[in-house]
Amino acid sequence: MISLTQPTRLGRRDFFRVGGLGLGGLSLASLFPTAGRAGVPLSEAGKPVTDKAVVFLFLHGGPSQFETFDPKMTAPAEVRSATGEIPTKLPGITFGSTFPKLAARADRLCVVRSFVPGDANHDIKTIVGKDSHGANLGSAYASVAGGSTPDGMPTNLVLFPRAVDPAAGPEQGGFGKFVSHGPFAADAAPFQPDGNGSLKRDMKLNLPPDRLDDRRALLNGFDELKRGMEAEGAAMEASRQKAFSILLGGVGEAFDLAKEDVRTVEKYDTAKLYDVGKISKKWNNWKHYTDNANTLGKLLLLARRCVERGAGFVTVTTNFVWDMHADNNNAHMTEGMGYMAPPLDHAVSVFLDDLRDRGLEDKVLLVACGEMGRTPKINGKGGRDHWGNLGPLLLAGGGLPRGVVIGKSTANGGDAADEPVRIPNLIGTVMHTLFDTGKLRVTRGASREVMQLADYAPIRGLGG
Repeated sequence: MISLTQPTRLGRRDFFRVGGLGLGGLSLASLFPTAGRAGVPLSEAGKPVTDKAVVFLFLHGGPSQFETFDPKMTAPAEVRSATGEIPTKLPGITFGSTFPKLAARADRLCVVRSFVPGDANHDIKTIVGKDSHGANLGSAYASVAGGSTPDGMPTNLVLFPRAVDPAAGPEQGGFGKFVSHGPFAADAAPFQPDGNGSLKRDMKLNLPPDRLDDRRALLNGFDELKRGMEAEGAAMEASRQKAFSILLGGVGEAFDLAKEDVRTVEKYDTAKLYDVGKISKKWNNWKHYTDNANTLGKLLLLARRCVERGAGFVTVTTNFVWDMHADNNNAHMTEGMGYMAPPLDHAVSVFLDDLRDRGLEDKVLLVACGEMGRTPKINGKGGRDHWGNLGPLLLAGGGLPRGVVIGKSTANGGDAADEPVRIPNLIGTVMHTLFDTGKLRVTRGASREVMQLADYAPIRGLGG
């Protein structure tokens, strides 16, 4: 916590104590304009960004294409969806039976049935991987848009369960770093609201209101400190440089769900869908199932609050839960989908309805996918193993066509039968949503890596 002993002085030690709040990848752009910056500054008026945002819901562990959006019910029993199918609002199109709410909204969705992740490895390659230069896709966006809006809202965030529930388990970092900024400047790294503790707690800072209101004194203190540590400023971690930006910009309330209408919080709440106490503890991942149920809805609500206030890219994940081998760690397909599908079905449906009701449906693109899919054949224990040749991909909003199914899978659901969609195509769709790519190509200061991502061909049939 910070403690100020003089209204007009901010000591070096106090500054670093502020930096230790765990507030993630913000940057004091107005106070340290050169810290963490690289390359030629982009003109504020000429930034080639659109007025749209992307919420990327990463389904960690590799969800099955069969039990989600391509059930293959005419295939043999060991191939077809273990949970059956349900008709959707699109004639002739069915989803896995555990997605009734999304099935009722299929006319507002884009389902890709020919998405080829490329390998069967547990990693986070669809959001951070070789195709994105080892950076979270949001870092490419923030490298052009800037690390935060003028009032301090981060433009690039990653939301783990602890962002809405301090009792949730820590983020899964063993298969890749969601906060990686790759070749982009450190201030483009995703902001992680939970950090090492509760943002809500940290934002209070244990200071009397009159001290926080004395922004002139804080700024005077920063000016004194800046003169004394210019040599150190550039080397400071970008995740600590902007600890005061949220405070000074007044956007801290965006991260506090207590500021949201209680009726809206209730709509999003996925913890009420089933008794998490009945999740079998014989599976080593039972706590991940519990965290997913308790937090997924509120994470998407938090994402909506952030994009509504100017964030351009928000990564949401509830950790490693979609790995349904039916081994010691993970449940088999029917039991596992019973844990995983209701929160996803409910949370995404409420999120899409909320965007529509707020006039944001065409302004926010939702992307939902994992790192891979699942084998065409159910294994002897009732689970499905890793499969890199095909996986589920769902998109909605952002001005994309609605009620469309892109591509087809083979009869056994294991490969793309036509129009294979690969990770670069997904990245291209995201980049064309976030950027005016024509303007980007002639923008002075845009990095070579951003240009390469923007040059990826978007998914055919979705414009761009």
